[in-house]
Order: sequence, then structure tokens, then C-alpha cells
Amino acid sequence: MIGRIAALALVVWALGFGIFMLSLGKPVEPTEKTDAIVVLTGAPGRIDRGLELMRAKAAKRMLVSGVGREVKPHELAIQYKEQRLFRCCVDLGWEAVNTRSNADETATWVRRHGYKTVRLVTSDWHMPRARMELASQLGGDVEVIGDPVPSSPRFMTLLREYHKFLVRWTALTLGLS
Repeated sequence: MIGRIAALALVVWALGFGIFMLSLGKPVEPTEKTDAIVVLTGAPGRIDRGLELMRAKAAKRMLVSGVGREVKPHELAIQYKEQRLFRCCVDLGWEAVNTRSNADETATWVRRHGYKTVRLVTSDWHMPRARMELASQLGGDVEVIGDPVPSSPRFMTLLREYHKFLVRWTALTLGLS
């Protein structure tokens, strides 16, 4: 009996991992407009993708969440050669230190601006959990569109992220946020 339960659990886990892998997604066309773009810091290509979308006028404003406290806005503007965009349309969030606090910081920013659609930019392997966290914080009031940055994660990174996803999904499902 225990062997069958363990085998069933393994099959469910493996199917879930397959679904998780399929949910990583692909970048969305810049022609699909949203009110705002939110970029979660942490891996290469994320801010670049957000700025590319802003240049394509895919949104009115962008939040970069999880910026180190020592980073100054003009330093990022110079680094990315986008002084005009940073001056007018990019906000930096210094409060977030992990995915859950990214969602908190973003939800506060989205509500303050009254946005109804948000394009979330993060690494492909991070998208399912990040999107789930943000959607949970925003409730049903705001549409969250995932725009994953393609990467080449190691298998262990995917496995670790899948387990983090399962833990948070379980906590949110049980109301244990």
C-alpha cells in the first residue's frame, strides 16, 4: 500500500514538473500593450527586456523591483544609456529582497498608479512562481501578463524553482500566505 502511494506521489510530482516546464513560456510581442511593465531584478537580460519594451511603447511606465539600496537612478540610466526613459518613465523599487517582497512592492506601485494590466518581466524559469505571487497580491483586479526572458538554467535550478513553486502554491491555496 505504501509503495503504491509513493509511486502515485512520484507520478503526480513528475507530471507537475512537466506542466511547470511547459508554463515557462516565451516572450510576448511588444505590440501587446499593457499599462505598466514590472521587471524583477536578479538575472541578466531582465532590465534590457523591460527597456526594449518601453522603447517599443508597450507600456506607459516601468518599475524595476528589487534594486540594491546602493544603486542610484542616474547610475542605471548611464549604464543602460537611457537617461530620457529613466527620467520620465522608470521607477526603482528598493524594498524587495525576494520574490514575495517583489510582489508586495509591485502591488503597492500598481495600486498607487491605478494600473489594470501589467507585463511581468523575469527569467523564464522564475516566471511561474513570480506571476503566481504577483497575481495573488493583486487579486483579480489587475491582469498580469508574463513576458519571460529566455535563459539556459541548469537542471538543479529548475528543480529548486519547481519545489519553491510547489511550497508557495500550497501555502497560497491553504491561505497561509
